[in-house]
Parts: sequence; structure tokens; C-alpha cells
Amino acid sequence: MNITKKIAVLTFATFALVSCKKEEKNTTEGTVATENTKEVAAKMETASFTIEGMTCAMGCAATIENKLGRLDGVTSAKVDFETKTATVEFDANKQTATTLTQTVEGVADGKTYKVSHMKSEANKA
Repeated sequence: MNITKKIAVLTFATFALVSCKKEEKNTTEGTVATENTKEVAAKMETASFTIEGMTCAMGCAATIENKLGRLDGVTSAKVDFETKTATVEFDANKQTATTLTQTVEGVADGKTYKVSHMKSEANKA
């Protein structure tokens, strides 16, 4: 009987500890800090280019698109496996056509993908 009571108490204590949720403080300071960290892009550009060396949509194209999309200042990146092209919208103050080329050509072993026919245009907003 003593063991049954200990097991019951242990079970209850475990349940109580696991089910408790940590309270989050909701302050206006966090909101203000978030708003202050947003930056306005001063010089948006769109670059489109051809990527040679892609062999599949799910691996190659998706990986390159993901790498480009994670670059600082890139607002969108789309890689089309069928046409072997990429279109990237970016802040020219943070990225350049050269850094986009280096990023793509640096994926995998650094020898698999080659960028050509780079066209970069400033967006007229």
C-alpha cells in the first residue's frame, strides 16, 4: 500500500510539473523594439539570371532558392528548374549581383552551378 501511494504522488507531481505553462510577459517594450528593428529598403533591385548545372527541382533548385532567400536584404527569390532561371528581389545597399552569383556558385561543392546572363534592374516604386 505504501508503494502505491508513492507512485500516485510521483505521478501527480510529474503531471503537475509538465502541465504548467510558462507565463509570457506582454510588454509594450517588446513591441517597440520590434518596430524599431524594421528597416526600409532604400534601393530595391531585381536580378534575373540563368543557372547551369541543376539536375532536379526538389534538390538543386529548392536548395539554391533557399540559400538566396536567406541572404540579408533579399525580399524574394524564385528559382525555376524548368527554365533554369532565377529571379531575386533585393536591397542593393545590402547585396549585389556579384554576391548573388557567388552564393549560387558556392552551393554544393562550388563547381556544380554556374551563373550566366545576369540582368539587374532597379525597381521603380
